[in-house]
Amino acid sequence: MISKNYLSKQINSAPLAVFRVFFGIMMLFGIIRFWYHGWIEKLYVQPTFHFSYYGFEWVKPIGNYTYLLFVISGLSAAFVALGFKYRLAIVTFFLSFTYIELMDKTTYLNHYYFISILSFVLIFLPANARFSLDAYLRKREYINVPKWTIDSVKLLLGIVYFYAGLAKLNSDWLFRAQPLKIWLPSKYDLPFIGNNLMQQEWFHYAMSWSGALYDLSIPFLLLYKRTRLLAFGLVVFFHVFTRVLFPIGMFPFIMIVATLIFFDASLHEKIIQFIKRVFSISSETVEEVKDYTYTKLKKKVILSILGTLFVLQILLPWRYLLYPGELFWTEEGFRFSWRVMLIEKAGYANFKIVDGETGKFFYVNNADFLTSFQEKQMSFQPDFILEYAHYLGDHFKKDGHKNIEVYVESFVALNGRLSQPYINSKVDLYKQKESFKHKDWILPFTDKIKIYGL
Repeated sequence: MISKNYLSKQINSAPLAVFRVFFGIMMLFGIIRFWYHGWIEKLYVQPTFHFSYYGFEWVKPIGNYTYLLFVISGLSAAFVALGFKYRLAIVTFFLSFTYIELMDKTTYLNHYYFISILSFVLIFLPANARFSLDAYLRKREYINVPKWTIDSVKLLLGIVYFYAGLAKLNSDWLFRAQPLKIWLPSKYDLPFIGNNLMQQEWFHYAMSWSGALYDLSIPFLLLYKRTRLLAFGLVVFFHVFTRVLFPIGMFPFIMIVATLIFFDASLHEKIIQFIKRVFSISSETVEEVKDYTYTKLKKKVILSILGTLFVLQILLPWRYLLYPGELFWTEEGFRFSWRVMLIEKAGYANFKIVDGETGKFFYVNNADFLTSFQEKQMSFQPDFILEYAHYLGDHFKKDGHKNIEVYVESFVALNGRLSQPYINSKVDLYKQKESFKHKDWILPFTDKIKIYGL
């Protein structure tokens, strides 16, 4: 049980203020980058069909108004960084960003999920207590905030790292160096190491094992003052190196900046003073108040919400245990569990539309309905295959076809293994319904991946 002493303990507010500033800047930059590369058009406006998350089928792109959604998200991120109308800004950012991520599950990434969760947590924290336009306008800023508010961010970061490490404790990662053995040899154009180290098998194993060790240990190394500087050096090296190797966007920089919150307040005071000097910001007219406190009721409600959220974050990754079959094959319980870059799948899915009475059939050209990116993701994920089968069934039904049955002939290769049949081609997918139940029409995996961790 969390003691009353801990919950009433106050701590310097500078780390939370600096975190808010960097988080807002990173999110704004990420939105601009997404727009600049034309991904709004390519991923959300051009496709005629979008894959939905179960229960969130109502969340869809809104045509050209999707750009407006990104504008709202970007502006709210800027307001978060400035600490202007902070509570409204962070709520708006959470809602708009999360809506964007729910529009098409083809674009699912763990770090987008992380940003949604983090922005939800920030709604309840006094991140504008200090060094914010809100503090300037109310002419009052708080030197201290409750310790648990800053620890909430640390806990979330710790969960992400530690669970990502646990997920790497499987036989493919540790004893076959997969999927790194597939990815790294293609990096031959990297200067100095591309033509030698990236081709070496021992290097693939070294990266696999050190990656798992890094994820499992880094939260604890960051917590203790004696190892914190070393840990931050490792964070910078690891994320810069992975950014060079893989197209993972802003995530490495977000994690580097986020881990600054583990450092003592003295560092953040220096960062605040540096920014004030650069932008000639004066705070002489702002009264300094010692402690930021919540009302008893507000504190109780917020702690209940955050406590529930963290319990869910700790339990949710284990839900795969409720499903039969190989997790990496069926992917039932795979998403929203901090499993990062663990699998390399390649698939082939050929859909057949059959008249159930006459037996007449024809094959579908997937390119008529999906972008190449959507088709690739659909080909090896069962829930995508089911949703697409229903979309095809509905489409051809509207087109005047009758007695429609939808079958798929599919093959998938997992982590360098030979391709094998994936979905039972005798099951009419049009009759199958999406649910949280096990999809028994996924054919069994013929190999075994032993899970040691998550």
